[in-house]
Amino acid sequence: MIEIKNLTKKIGNELILDKLNCTIEDNCIYGLVGANGSGKSTLLRIINGVFNHDEGTVLIDRQTIDNNERLKEKIVYVPDDLFFYPNYTLLDTAKYYEALYPNFDMKYFKKLAKTLKLDINQKISDLSKGMKRQCALICALSTNANYMLFDETFDGIDPVIRTVMKKIIAKQMETKQTTIIMTSHNLRELEDICDNLGLLYKGGILFESDIDTLKTEMFKIQIALKEKFDKKTFKDLEMLHFKKCGSVATIIIKGNQKELEKNLKKLKPVILDFLPLTLEEVFIYEMEVLGYEFNEMV
Repeated sequence: MIEIKNLTKKIGNELILDKLNCTIEDNCIYGLVGANGSGKSTLLRIINGVFNHDEGTVLIDRQTIDNNERLKEKIVYVPDDLFFYPNYTLLDTAKYYEALYPNFDMKYFKKLAKTLKLDINQKISDLSKGMKRQCALICALSTNANYMLFDETFDGIDPVIRTVMKKIIAKQMETKQTTIIMTSHNLRELEDICDNLGLLYKGGILFESDIDTLKTEMFKIQIALKEKFDKKTFKDLEMLHFKKCGSVATIIIKGNQKELEKNLKKLKPVILDFLPLTLEEVFIYEMEVLGYEFNEMV
């Protein structure tokens, strides 16, 4: 488990993280979403021990990472700005990782390279941006580290390979009980793979929830009644959004679907449809309630 309390970090005179609090449970994929410059990379670097923090605590398995070599062997980090040694092939890079991580699985690494059609004897410097990202990810996955930190995970990877990589990452979490933190400025990249999502804004986690709760406790409803009605008609419900066009209203409501249907049917609606919400829509409406503009954050 990763436990972060009141984490504060300044770079120069700029406040990057401001009393950030977050708990990431074991054996899950946690998605961290935020606009460029929101502090995602800084947070991962602090968790990994690359950066020191100014205030607060970061505990991994109830330990701090400072001068803790055993703990560092349990964590692997793939940064946004990738680095590879000059003239190294993919195999050379894998051997480098193997020297650092005692549980590195070379057989698994070669299997992943074959799956992605990567030539392990080709110089990484000759590869495209997306292929370099694939190289870094499969080396990290092959370490079998307990905690994997992926910054801008799918940057430069084409949609087909992205789908394959998501399956590989999900399988890693399930079979190895790995805890994975993935960042992106694009919510859609993460919504179909993460168990939990957090929105990082102005140095803090502004909103977070598990995906299942988000998608099963918020509903878009289209409704029409015989009598005249307005927003006040639904004042007893936990309504996040109301818009009426002609005689039909679209409302966003939180709650249990069966209970909502029961209460709304008491109004004897002419039309009552429950429509699916995308995760992006869920975040937009949650942010509206908090008084924020979602598009400014992601």
